[in-house]
Amino acid sequence: MATASDFSKHINEGYTSKGESITLGGAILNGEAVADTLVKVPLKTLNRHGLIAGATGTGKTKTIQVLSEQLSSFGIPVLMMDIKGDFSGIAQEGEEKPFITERHAKISIPYATASFPVELMSLSQQNGVRLRATVSEFGPVLFSRILDLNDTQTGVVSVIFKYCDDQKMPLLDLKDIKKVLNYITEEGKEEIEENYGKISTATTGIILRKIIELEQQGGDIFFGEKSFEIDDLMRIDENGKGYVNIIRLTDIQDKPKLFSTFMLSLLAEIYQQMPEKGDAEQPELVIFIDEAHLIFNEASDALLDQIETIIKLIRSKGIGVYFVTQNPMDVPASVLAQLGLKIQHALRAFTANDRQAIKQTADNYPSSIYYKTDEVLTSLGIGEAFVTALNEKGIPTPLAATMMRAPMSRMDVLTEAEITEINGKSKLVRKYAEEIDRDSAYEILSKKIEGAIQQAEAQAQAQEETKQESNEPSTASVIGKSVVKVVTSATFIRGVFGVLSKIFKR
Repeated sequence: MATASDFSKHINEGYTSKGESITLGGAILNGEAVADTLVKVPLKTLNRHGLIAGATGTGKTKTIQVLSEQLSSFGIPVLMMDIKGDFSGIAQEGEEKPFITERHAKISIPYATASFPVELMSLSQQNGVRLRATVSEFGPVLFSRILDLNDTQTGVVSVIFKYCDDQKMPLLDLKDIKKVLNYITEEGKEEIEENYGKISTATTGIILRKIIELEQQGGDIFFGEKSFEIDDLMRIDENGKGYVNIIRLTDIQDKPKLFSTFMLSLLAEIYQQMPEKGDAEQPELVIFIDEAHLIFNEASDALLDQIETIIKLIRSKGIGVYFVTQNPMDVPASVLAQLGLKIQHALRAFTANDRQAIKQTADNYPSSIYYKTDEVLTSLGIGEAFVTALNEKGIPTPLAATMMRAPMSRMDVLTEAEITEINGKSKLVRKYAEEIDRDSAYEILSKKIEGAIQQAEAQAQAQEETKQESNEPSTASVIGKSVVKVVTSATFIRGVFGVLSKIFKR
């Protein structure tokens, strides 16, 4: 029979690291913490991505907080997608309580309180650093995948981007691309067909409806200027701590399209701009995606393929991506296969499907002579989790049931006064609050259409003045009717599809 001494040696050897590492907690055997048996993860493997899973109330948020604190302490910035709004307390020092003192004594880790530098960010109207991107930055392929378009529709979007590039018309927000769609099916139809080929009005109608759907989920707020620069996620404070960038998403839980749009654009932007890091000693940035099922449940096959591709490639840029969800089955198997660190809190078995999911989860972990994995998964306490990681050679570490250490910062949310204070001191809030509304596709095409109408009216008036009276309808009458048709058509399109003013104006 294995002894506690054998177990301690097994875990300590498996989790030994020559370089810097973060300490998650102390290993558990037979429901009790084993002294001086620490579960550590090398910094250099944290760009291999990970999963943090478990039922509601089992301690996932506190685990993310512990990870973020230690990453920040090593000067590694963090980006946290805070869906539930319960992560912001990391900006304030915690409070040592008797249960924390007792827990840390069991796992032989000293406890100290600390606070960490924080930026509060928003995709919507919440107070904080505004995150925006332009349509042009997405490009035709990514923008089409966000809209879940087929190959024919994607081809039309590519034509739109090419036309706007050729005409030097920036595509900044959704009303820009809506305006172009209206133009190529109405006033500019002949121009487009002559230079780019015939485009079906049925196809443009479908694309327009997809854009309106995205717009209704908050896309009109997200798309535009000033675009967020990813370098602002990589900041270190004067004490050498990495900033914890918290994106407050409490008001877009029912808008998964906007959430997945932002996530995919951010990952793509980071991948494109970050240089190759090779085998670095620590990651450049670690991203936590809370409630990750919101991305995968609403994602099309094309979007899932894009996510999988980026996850495979982005680690070479020094970026670690961690998915946080209740059930590990929420994450597609193709993505799970890319993950190095897995932290599994307790699962609950209320139904036959639950029991099947627990069995599948247990099969995804390394076998261990010390645990019956499927049984332990349902008996873990709050703040306890199964952990397996990668050692410095990329080999999976032994499976360890772990009593997680407590966060050093506040285990509660910030007050409104504290949020106001943080935003008031933030340089990024001031930087991205700048209002910009430069001429783009909407304004340029509007002027072009208006000029054409004025020219037609002037020609009609000139011909009317010089034409002799005739029983036949005058040219002015014919042209006038055409002008009325153009004006009425444009007015109808604006009325039906809406023309929203940009949030930012220069």
